[in-house]
Amino acid sequence: MMNKLDTEPLMIPDWPAPNRVHAVNTTRQGGISPPPWASLNLARHVGDDPAHVAENRRRLAEMAGFPTEPAWLEQVHGITVVAAETVSTPVAADAAFTREPGRPCVVMTADCLPVLLCDRAGTVVAAAHAGWRGLAGGVIAATVARMATTPGELLAWLGPAIGPEAFEVGDEVRAAFLARDAGHIDSFRPSPTGRWLADLYELARRQLTGLGISAIYGGEFCTFSEPERFFSYRRENCTGRMASLIWLE
Repeated sequence: MMNKLDTEPLMIPDWPAPNRVHAVNTTRQGGISPPPWASLNLARHVGDDPAHVAENRRRLAEMAGFPTEPAWLEQVHGITVVAAETVSTPVAADAAFTREPGRPCVVMTADCLPVLLCDRAGTVVAAAHAGWRGLAGGVIAATVARMATTPGELLAWLGPAIGPEAFEVGDEVRAAFLARDAGHIDSFRPSPTGRWLADLYELARRQLTGLGISAIYGGEFCTFSEPERFFSYRRENCTGRMASLIWLE
C-alpha cells in the first residue's frame, strides 16, 4: 500500500523501513508542465520545456525534503547499476544504490515498475527501473548484488506500474521471461485479442523471492487505469514521468 502525504503530489510507501530510510513516489499532480505532460513531469527527454522540468524538480525537492540533488539516470531498459554518490550528471543506467547518507537514488517511470529496496538495519538503499526488458534481463538481481548484503535482510517496495489487466504483450515478451525462469508462466494469461496479459508485479515478486527476499510490499496500483493520478506511456504515448526516490538520513 501507499499513504498520502499532506500534499497530493507525493505518496510514501507503506512499508516497515527503518527510520533513517526515506522514500517517496510522485504522482502527476503539483507541477507546472502543460498538456500532454501535465503537470509534475520530471523527465527532460520527453519533449517538455526544460524550464518546466527544472521547476518541477525544484518543487519535488522542496516537498520531499531530500538534502542533495538526486542521482538522475539516463534509463535504457538495461541492468546497469551505479553508486548514487558517483552520479553528478545523468549516466546510462537503470538502478542506483548507496550507503552514503543524503544521496537520493531515483528512477523515473510511466508504466514501468519502480522497485525500492533497503536493508532492515538502514545501512543501504537502492532504486531500480524494472520495465519488462529490465525484469527479463535481471535488473533486480543486479541491484541486489550491488547492495552486498544478505537478501533476507532486505525490504522491497513495488511502486505504481501498469497493472495486470492492462499490460498486453506479445509472444516474444512471454518467451523472454520463460527462458529465464519457467515458473514465470503463472504471470501471464491469454488476452481477449489472442496475445498475453502480463503481471509485472508478480514477475518482480517471483524474482525477489527467488533471491531470498520475502518482505515485499506495494504493487496494488495501475498507472494505465488512473489517468488523474499517474502518467502512462501506453495510455498517452507522449506524456511525463513520475519519480520514485529513496535515501538515507
